[in-house]
This record gives sequence, C-alpha cells and structure tokens, in this order.
Amino acid sequence: MQAVLLGSPETKRTIYLKKAAEQADLPLLFLDWENWRENRPKGPVYLKIDPPKWESSFLGELRNLTEAYKQELLEAEGIWKSQGAKFLNTPGAICRLLDKRACKETLVKAGIPVTQMVNRPEGISIARGEDLMEAMREIKVFQVFVKPVSGSGAAGIGALRLRPGGNEAALYTCAYLNREGKLYNTKRLRCSRDPEEILKILDALLSMDCVVERWYAKEEYQGCSYDLRAVIQEGRMDFLLARLSRGPITNLHLNNRPLKIEELRLPDYVLDDIFQCCKQAMGCFPGLSTAGIDILLEKGKRNPRIIEMNGQGDLIYQDIYHDNRIYRHQAEIMKRELYKEVTGYE
Repeated sequence: MQAVLLGSPETKRTIYLKKAAEQADLPLLFLDWENWRENRPKGPVYLKIDPPKWESSFLGELRNLTEAYKQELLEAEGIWKSQGAKFLNTPGAICRLLDKRACKETLVKAGIPVTQMVNRPEGISIARGEDLMEAMREIKVFQVFVKPVSGSGAAGIGALRLRPGGNEAALYTCAYLNREGKLYNTKRLRCSRDPEEILKILDALLSMDCVVERWYAKEEYQGCSYDLRAVIQEGRMDFLLARLSRGPITNLHLNNRPLKIEELRLPDYVLDDIFQCCKQAMGCFPGLSTAGIDILLEKGKRNPRIIEMNGQGDLIYQDIYHDNRIYRHQAEIMKRELYKEVTGYE
C-alpha cells in the first residue's frame, strides 16, 4: 500500500504535509488534480484528498465550481475504491460537508446545537432583499447571516442588521457588485448603509442558492467578539484557535486576530462542551476522520453552537508555522494504516 496525497503543487497544505511525512519517515506520493488519473499508482493506496485551487473571484461561479468538484470527487471515489483504496476522509464525506444547508440539517436532526437557519414564514419566499427583510420583521429576527450554500473563506457571506421598528439597515460583506450586476469576492470586509446598494447586493446574493442563519451575539475578549476554529482528527481535538474581530465576520484572512485558546481562560466545562459538540458532529458523517469546525459561544451563556463544518479545513497557519501537529497526526495515521496493511497488526 502507498500513502498518497491528491492536491495542488506548492500549496501550504502540500508543503507541510510533506514535511510531516518526512519527519515520520513516511514515503508520500503526491498527485496533482490536473493529471492524477494518468499518474496514479495501480495498487492499493491510503489517500488524503486536498481541494484544488480556484482562481476565480466571481461569486456567480461558486455553485458550478463546487458542483463540478463534487462530481469529480465522486468519480474519483469510484476509481480509487476499484483498486482497494482507503481514505483519510472519503470523497463522499467531503461532498456532504460542501453543502452548508444539507450539513446543517443533518446536525439539527441529530440534536446538535447549531446556528439556526431562519425558516421562511408561510406564504413568504426569500428570493430578493425585500423578501428577506419582510421575513425578518415577520419573525422578529433583526440580525442574520446570508451565506451561499457552496463556498468557503467568507466568500459571498453577508451579515445583515435591521433596526427594529425602523427602515435603517447595515450590511457587512466582502462581496462587491460591479456595474454589470455581477458579484465579486474582494476579501475585504466593508459595511454598507445605503438602502439601494444593500438591496442590490442582497438580490444578487439570493439569486444564488443561499442559507439564512440567525446572527448570534458572541462571547467577547478585550473588546472583540470571537468564535473558534477546531480541528478534530480521529476523535481528538488537535487544535483549537480563537478568531477575534471587531466586526461580525471573523475569518483570519480578513486581518482579524488569532488568539491561543489558553489566553481566553475558558473553564474546563466549557472546553469539554466544545469538544463533545464537535465529537458528536463528526459522528454524523461516516467516512469523516478529520474536519475543521467553526463554533461560537453564545454571549453570557458560553453555550457552544456549530457554525459550519469543513471536510478539508485542516490548514491552520498558527499550527504549521509552529508544531505542525495537525499534519504530523495525519502522517502518523497514514503510516499506521500502511503498517497494518503490511503486517496485519494494529
């Protein structure tokens, strides 16, 4: 059996898993998404799948790019399984987490606390910005997130706040609407309070397939709100990082502040609640050994709620530039699986 990484060359994911494999004395074959079919080994493999690189910033392409990727994953699963492959995360499990709505619905059915999706009141569709605002006033929810079902890294996310009893609104987003009415991901958060611009951006977002979720007040530290990114592998929390922001969107590539979890001085019972919540969520998706999970703690209560899960959310800069423990654990998993295949022993 051969240990194989399927991904994109010279990305940090590839570089740091290779470093971890070298440290573990694990021979690791790299395959590029561009030509993996013709270069793949013919025997059994233990395979880790990283995402391909997407260069487009046009948000209208998100769904088609994701659907094409999901199709390629499922085709790859059939090909690899036919030659006896085993997976760190199965392609099917990765696919299930690429759909934010389906993932959240699975967690809700299992009774796991999540950031709740906003249900449409009977007789009200949410196809335009005005529809969304009408629905929010009807159910008396005045802060929501609007998220494309597909995508990651805050691409296309809008945080919308309405003033109760008034017409004022604020929209925080990285999406930019050009003169042709196309939405682009700028990777820079800005706030619009212009009613006409807000409605145009919301109309463009909602024309894509989006979920609408309640915007919860998060716990704070030193004047910033924060949420958490956990990386769970084989039922173990390998990394837990706080992401601090003065705005509603905490993604670190938006110049937000990472913070070691120890500096928050959270009580042990809160840390255990976070871990148990993540562990239960992982159990909802067979074939999933590792995932990045975003969690918030409700302000004042510190109850954890899962925001999102990512079957390829293992790249944490604060880890790779220090202990690289996430990828070292993956190298250990792969080496152990190869040893079992050769010897028949655990």
